[in-house]
Amino acid sequence: MFKTKVKRWAAIGTLAVSLITGSLVVSGDEAFAADCSNGYVGLTYDDGPNPSNTTNLLNALKQNGLRATMFNLGQNAANNPSLVQAQVAAGMWVGNHSYTHPHMTSLSSAQMSSEITRTQQAIQSATGSAPKLFRPPYGETNATLKSVEAQNGLTEVIWNVDSGDWNGASTAQIVAAVGRMQNGDVILMHDQYQTTLQAIPQIAQNLASRKMCAGMISTSTGRAVAPDGGSTGGGGGTTNPPSTATRTEAESMTKAGQYTGNISSPFTGVALYANNDLVKFTQNFTTGTHSFSLRGASSNSSMARVDLKIGGVTKGSFYYGGSSPAVYTINNVSTGTGNQEIQLVCTTDNGTWDVYLDYLEIN
Repeated sequence: MFKTKVKRWAAIGTLAVSLITGSLVVSGDEAFAADCSNGYVGLTYDDGPNPSNTTNLLNALKQNGLRATMFNLGQNAANNPSLVQAQVAAGMWVGNHSYTHPHMTSLSSAQMSSEITRTQQAIQSATGSAPKLFRPPYGETNATLKSVEAQNGLTEVIWNVDSGDWNGASTAQIVAAVGRMQNGDVILMHDQYQTTLQAIPQIAQNLASRKMCAGMISTSTGRAVAPDGGSTGGGGGTTNPPSTATRTEAESMTKAGQYTGNISSPFTGVALYANNDLVKFTQNFTTGTHSFSLRGASSNSSMARVDLKIGGVTKGSFYYGGSSPAVYTINNVSTGTGNQEIQLVCTTDNGTWDVYLDYLEIN
């Protein structure tokens, strides 16, 4: 009993120190500060989640004190929402990797949009927050795809280092690839290979020996940076609104667009009936980063989308997959300071749904 208490207080004491000095590495009951003085790298795993390996991958990462970005396929996320939730619960970030893993540059703009938006919806339905990072399959991109990504508030993430796990690389070769990474670099790995899974303890050792840490991927640069506590693709999310927040009711916002109007069901709010219908208001910010939680719904079972714009710049999108009201959150949004105009804009409407808005909370 005495030894258990001593160990517990030692961990708590080290935790207090780590809050001042930086990152934590956790192994079993023990916690100790990690030396990240030589920078951060982005560990990324594509093509998940899958029932045969994702749980083992998450356990290995947690046991070795590593965090990573999981670039999920939309169809896998839709079929395995509990595994997407497990990724977030394990402290990982979640990104968009298309719905079916096609050669995106061979698709039309509409097909590209479908691949991306269906994945955004699947991941948001599972976690409460849509990704802000997109990795094109095979690393193939062009100007049309970049435009579709921007429309969805996504930052494109390629990689600086290829582990070669997809091409039969051994565990030793994967670890050697990590050894070539420098501050800010991003490495390509995959969810489904045993060699990749077995490399994790050695990856942790390699980074620690070089005074480097696993970081998140910046939505500004697409490069690895120090973690900020986010969970979904460089900016996490939850299904719950912030506990201390400024709430603005939709019906009190300024309405614009051809068909925007008030509603009384399923809540007192505003309906956006067509593309570019919107509500807007001005908010004063004293700090530059905030979370936005929007309660809303679709008019039917079809997916509805509303974009969050601040100062005319799209910061992310909310997706509502049904007529039951739900709250979704976009975290770590850069707002700037001072007075900013906030707009909630109906987009991608093809006549099969309307967006119902209840309120927006800012934390």
